[in-house]
Amino acid sequence: MKFVYTNILPYRDLPEDFAEKYESSWVTVPSHLYNREKGHQAFNDYIDQYEFAIDLGFDGVGFNEHHNSAYGMDNSPNLMAAMIARKIRQTEKTCIALLGDSIALYNPPIRVAEEMSMLDTVTGGRLIAGFPVGTSMDTNFVYGVPPAELRPRFYEALDLIQQAWTRKETFAFNGRFTQLRYVNIWPRPYQSPHPPIWLPGSGSLETWEYCIRNDLTYAYLSYTGWRDAQRFMKGYWELRDKLGKERNPYWTAFSQMIIVSESDARAEHDFEQHVKYFHNKLFRIPAKFAEAPGYRTPKSLLKGGVNQFALHGQHRYSGSAKEIRFKDLIQNGRLIAGSPATVRDMLKEVIQDLRVGNILTSFQVGSAPQHLVLKSMELFAREVMPHLKNIWDDEWPVVGWPKVAHNRLNEEQAVQPVR
Repeated sequence: MKFVYTNILPYRDLPEDFAEKYESSWVTVPSHLYNREKGHQAFNDYIDQYEFAIDLGFDGVGFNEHHNSAYGMDNSPNLMAAMIARKIRQTEKTCIALLGDSIALYNPPIRVAEEMSMLDTVTGGRLIAGFPVGTSMDTNFVYGVPPAELRPRFYEALDLIQQAWTRKETFAFNGRFTQLRYVNIWPRPYQSPHPPIWLPGSGSLETWEYCIRNDLTYAYLSYTGWRDAQRFMKGYWELRDKLGKERNPYWTAFSQMIIVSESDARAEHDFEQHVKYFHNKLFRIPAKFAEAPGYRTPKSLLKGGVNQFALHGQHRYSGSAKEIRFKDLIQNGRLIAGSPATVRDMLKEVIQDLRVGNILTSFQVGSAPQHLVLKSMELFAREVMPHLKNIWDDEWPVVGWPKVAHNRLNEEQAVQPVR
């Protein structure tokens, strides 16, 4: 098993009456609610969390991209990754997992290939390149990409990036959206031919079908919990079988919000208000922003694919939403929380039921203060992660990771800290 520490970089200080007075934490969240001192503290806390995760021995640290959002303030995953790239270089195995760059928004997308090559070079080949299509909020409403153009832009950008990484001579690229006379990036990626590619998604059938056909890792960014993901992931594995592909769990990743404390009761006592902050404030996204017309493809619509943000928005604003309860969130799979023993048992069930080889952990739950998050991370790393690491090792080789991070560490590539 591989465990990646992730953080959406939420704004932790929305007002008490936010849910009553404001329609959304995304796209139109009023800028006057942002406090620069609070933002300064939050960003530095989050950088400390990333460095702590590296010290704790997480296999990777992950970064994402969102815009106009109190839900997640990471506008530039590559910039965040650059802040900790040198520390990554001084470890034996930790990698950077960009989860990642919304390449349909970059003009030209070659910029992403260049920046990722820089990160891969600095870290000595410790980069995973993740390319999400992007949420409707970020891509359609904030950055103004027409929904019908989003996926064509995405696939064209992915093609350009892969060619830029693999072709040895200068070449011209003449796409529908990008035309470049001279493609010749410097530096080249450290990994040959390029970093492993993951495609994060939140419910589109086309994304995981593309991953299966092209031998890329599919990272399911779940917002409604692992129980809701069961049917979706079952379809993923059935398609792999149909296409004659192996059932190696490392071809998949799954995101999960996790809380670890001394006991089940203490976890609820310390984190309940922060969980409610996440669902009532940060996840306050009306359906009109969650899914622009044309964002979901006809294939996903016909197959009953669900946009998780839209589903949540319809529930929260239909008048049928009831008070969020900590125990209910655990019961429906949206939250894994409790003592180390409880979390071990729950997470093992998730891993085996969904058949995933990579867990994208999320410990910064809503407005949770730094000391609680660090305690949760440390308990997980010391008392949960070691018990789950070997679940698939006897059955499947690791795929989709830099070679330095495989089951057995490549000690010749490990770089020791400069003292």
